[in-house]
Amino acid sequence: MSTKITNQLKKKYEGIDQDLDVHLEGLLYSKPINYWDYIQTDALLNLQIQRTTLPDEMVFIMYHQINELLFKMILGEIEQVAKQDTVDAELFTSKLMRISRYFDMLTSSFTIMKDGMDVDQYNKFRTTLTPASGFQSAQYRKIEFASTELINLIDNRFRDSIDRDTSYEHAFEHLYWQAAGKDYKTGKKSYTLTAFEEKYKEEFIRFTKFYNTHNLLSKFRELPKKVRENKDLIIAMRHYDYTVNIKWVMAHYDTANHYLNIGGETAEATGGSEWVKYMHPKYQKRIFFPDLWTKKEIEEWGTNV
Repeated sequence: MSTKITNQLKKKYEGIDQDLDVHLEGLLYSKPINYWDYIQTDALLNLQIQRTTLPDEMVFIMYHQINELLFKMILGEIEQVAKQDTVDAELFTSKLMRISRYFDMLTSSFTIMKDGMDVDQYNKFRTTLTPASGFQSAQYRKIEFASTELINLIDNRFRDSIDRDTSYEHAFEHLYWQAAGKDYKTGKKSYTLTAFEEKYKEEFIRFTKFYNTHNLLSKFRELPKKVRENKDLIIAMRHYDYTVNIKWVMAHYDTANHYLNIGGETAEATGGSEWVKYMHPKYQKRIFFPDLWTKKEIEEWGTNV
């Protein structure tokens, strides 16, 4: 081992109050790494537990698990921007394009769901999934919280009555995805929504405490004017916004419609949600970066797809 590397290692371990010799001695007994241990292949391949004997259910399970892994990758990229004290156009653009590529992959992969499962099998095993629903993905909700200010995630019907002075509790009760399981006239919530909130609401509150001021839109608005006008950055932000809130959503919508539109009639989702109005972008107009779109583009959001 070269003296340079030895000195670097010594400095590293002194920095955390550790004895370098002890760590070097430990290397004498450590096992070499291999692919299956590093990737945890055996554990990963044993995470698929079917509820039925229908083989295409396995496609459904694995596809959603892959989605969740990609969501984790996306959150990791957003976090790197959020926790940087100083963000330049190059870093911001690079991270946004990485995130967009993950969503491009998610969007194109919906053909696995749309064309890769037998419709009859799906409509049999889906009944065993009730009352679970795809809107219960906590990681996807976190991606939304980390991408934009909370007002842009409020149900479109109530945005004019909510601002930064509104209590978080009230705002949370009017997030757009609440419409998937709530009757706003009576306030009654479905079991699907209630169970989701019992599991994740406190976690969401902790998460949004940081991202309320460190989301991608807020970080963008803090940049110097010259950086905010960087063409590559603007293109990257618009691409991300359109990819997530129109392309990805519509791929999901079209897939759901493929399986749930039976004989010209729309079937209920497994969680009992009014999934058409909850999901289609033209109803909710979810836009992460409204500053970067024209008034006309916002008015026509989701209508030309």
